[in-house]
Amino acid sequence: MGSRLGQPVVVENRAGAGGVLGVNAIAKSAPDGYTIGISGPGALVAAPFMMKDFPYDVMRELQPVTLIARIAGVVVTNPGSGFKTVKELIARAKSNPGKISYASAGAGTLTHLAGELLKIEAGIDILHVPYKGGAPAAADLVAGRVQVFFPDLPAVLQFIRGGKLIAIAVTTRERAADLPDVPTMAESGVPAMISESLYGMLAPAGLPGAVLARLNGSAVAALKEPAVVAQIRKLGATPSPTTPDEYRDLIRSERNKWERVIKVTGTKMQ
Repeated sequence: MGSRLGQPVVVENRAGAGGVLGVNAIAKSAPDGYTIGISGPGALVAAPFMMKDFPYDVMRELQPVTLIARIAGVVVTNPGSGFKTVKELIARAKSNPGKISYASAGAGTLTHLAGELLKIEAGIDILHVPYKGGAPAAADLVAGRVQVFFPDLPAVLQFIRGGKLIAIAVTTRERAADLPDVPTMAESGVPAMISESLYGMLAPAGLPGAVLARLNGSAVAALKEPAVVAQIRKLGATPSPTTPDEYRDLIRSERNKWERVIKVTGTKMQ
C-alpha cells in the first residue's frame, strides 16, 4: 500500500485484551487517513458483548475500509473419539448429554463461541474445557483428553494431514481448498453453524469520502497482487477484498450472531 499511496507505512503492534487496545487506538485517532489498522474478529464482534466498560462503539467510532482475508474454521476430533461425522457427534451428544468435552483456546475466544453456537443450533450439551491458547488445546485433543475442538484450520492442518486428528466439517459456507473432501456444516445438517476468522482494515469514523476511497482502492489493488495473494494463501487464509459498505454489513451480521450466542450462554472473557 505504501508505494500506491506514496507514503511510508509504519507498523505498530498494539497487543492486549484480544486486540481491543489496538482497535481503541484507531477509534480514538484523528480521521485524517494517517492512522489505520488491521483487526481480527474478536475486538469487533465478540469482546464488546463480554467486557464491562468497553472503550469504543464499533459501529459509530470506526470506519471499515475493506475485509482483507477469511480463515476457515474446522471441527476436529480425536481418531479414538468414536465419531467421524457431525451427525455421529450430535447423536452421541444427545444420547450422552454433558459427557463429550470440547476444547477452546480460552473462555470468550472464537474457538469457545463456535462450540456454544453448535450447542445452540444442534440442541446438544457438550462440556467446555478452556485452555490458555490453541496449542495446548490441540495437544490435549491429540492426546485424547478432550474429544472436539473448533479452531482455525491452519492451526491444526498438520495434525489432520498426519492422521492425528480427523476433520469432520469446516465451519464456512463453502468447502475449504485445503480440505476439499471435508463437508461444510450445512452439508452436515447444521446450516447456521458458520464460524470463520475475518481480518479487515479499519480507520477512525469521520474519514473524508475521498480519503476512504483512496485507502480502499489502494488496499484492494494490493490484495489482488499475485505475490500478496500467494503470501496470504500460504498463511492458510483466503484474500477477500470488499467495499467499505460490504465490510460494514459483514461486521454487523457477525455481531448479531455472536451477541446472541454470548447472551444465551452468559459467556465471559477470561
